Order: sequence, then C-alpha cells, then structure tokens
Amino acid sequence: MKFELNEKERLEYYENFKKSGKLARETLEYGASLIKPGASYVSVLRSILKKIEDLGAKPAFPPQMSLNETAAHFMPSPNDDVVFNDELIKLDIGINVDGAIGDNATTVDLSGKWKDLVKASREAVNNATKIIEVGTPIRNIGKEIQETILSYNDYTSVKNLSGHGLAPYVIHCKPTIPNYDNGNETKITKDMTFACEPFATPGKGLIRESGDGWIFRMVAKKPVRDPVARKLISKFEEFNGLPFSLFETDTNVPYFKLRVALKQMERLNIIQSYPPLVEETKGMVSQAEHSILIDSDGKKFITTR
Repeated sequence: MKFELNEKERLEYYENFKKSGKLARETLEYGASLIKPGASYVSVLRSILKKIEDLGAKPAFPPQMSLNETAAHFMPSPNDDVVFNDELIKLDIGINVDGAIGDNATTVDLSGKWKDLVKASREAVNNATKIIEVGTPIRNIGKEIQETILSYNDYTSVKNLSGHGLAPYVIHCKPTIPNYDNGNETKITKDMTFACEPFATPGKGLIRESGDGWIFRMVAKKPVRDPVARKLISKFEEFNGLPFSLFETDTNVPYFKLRVALKQMERLNIIQSYPPLVEETKGMVSQAEHSILIDSDGKKFITTR
C-alpha cells in the first residue's frame, strides 16, 4: 500500500517493516523445521507463538498450517488437534512490529509426492520478485507467476487468491497482486509495501470457503448481555483489529459456552470469522510468499528473504 506518513513516521515504518520481515523469515524457518510426521498442529502452533514472543514481537495473524487441498485459513477448534502424517502443509507466518507486518509462507511436503508442486509456487514468487520495480504493471507480476506455474505443465495458479498490500496494522489492502494476468495496468510506485503470494495446484485453480472458521478479527465493539461475550470482547480488543485465534488468548471458557458466545458475536458483527479456503476440485495446493518494500527512493527490499 502507498501510505501517507510524515518523514519521521515513514522512516520508522520502513525500519520496522524490514525488522518484521527478518523476524518473519526466522520464524518461518523455525516453524517449518517442526513440521514432521507425528508432530501435532497445536504443539507446533504453540511453539511458533513462543518463538515470536521470545523474539520480542507479536503475530500479525495466527500462524496457520493448511493441509492438502486447503489453501489457507485452516485452524483447529480449541477442543481439537491434528497429528501430521503425509500431508502437504502450507505454513503462513506474519509478524507485527509496531504495526509493520512481515508476511511470508512456505510449503512442507511430508509425503514426498509433491516436489514439483512446491517448486512451482516457490519459483513463481522468486521470478515475480525479480521483475518488481517502480513502474512495473501489476498485470506483469501476475503474468510472471502464471507462466512460471504453467511451465510445470500439470499445474495452474489459484486465480481467486492473491498477494496484497500491507499497511500499519492492516494485512490486506491495495494493491492486489494477482496470480495471473488480470489486465490491471496499475503500476508499482515508490512508498509501497505489499506481499507477493502465489498458490499452485493441479486442480481447477479456484478456491471456496468450506467449514467453520476458527480465525477471527474484531470489527466493532458493541454492548452485549452475555457475560462470556463481554469477557471475550475485552480479550479480543488486545489484537488491535488484526486476526487472531483462540490459542493466542486465555479465554478459560467451556467449549459449549465459548461457541455460543462466538456465534452471537458474529451475528452482531462484532467479530468476523475466516473459514478454510479449499480448492474447488480438491486439488492439492502449494504456497510461497514474500513481503516487499519499495522505499521513497524506489529501492526494493524483499524483507522476508
């Protein structure tokens, strides 16, 4: 996103953006090293959260591990877990340093069957970041991603997922960085921060929401009668409008009462949930992502590399 800040604020944001990217890369590498057959989702998640705390940072969104045909936003419910076996796992990590967000992702193939699919998304993000500079049309970035993934013959890019702008305490904003040539002639400019995020699949290349979402974002504060909901609101305000999971806050509420309160809060538009995003034909999905800063001099920094 191109942002309006005074000179001091802009320089502070640049430095925090670089720092959040560095910490996001370190955390991603650490988290990926924990994803092994027999490890559990919740144990890896808690270890990643502890790593972020030890680094003196905060999550920009819940660390997510989406399995197989699920491209993004998978999170177990608070009374559930997943033990890894032979899945294709997308690990997505975001770090928040005073509102500056470093966002990156990688794919871990526990089956050994999807080596080329993992390479396709990783090569796509690498090729796309090479051509990014001031003046690059956004459609050209999408074209580079699409052509790279199509070069693997059996795969295509996921077209209704995209890269996105990053701004202080905002994860998704303009510009949208497409994963195919969408015809958008808007150009990359100075003072932009954004994420480039290809997804590759042998499927149709479209995703849809499926199932219950256990990732949330607080969108409004409203009065409620339910004492459980009131307690949750006070906890959720601490995330400053960024997404979170219930593993990141000590709700200490029985599961049944928790679920009732959350549903009530969704109906009242106090919180928004993010359901898992599944490839329409159940095709496996790989993901790769980097965060990019174009500073006021037009210099490019790939902060998560």
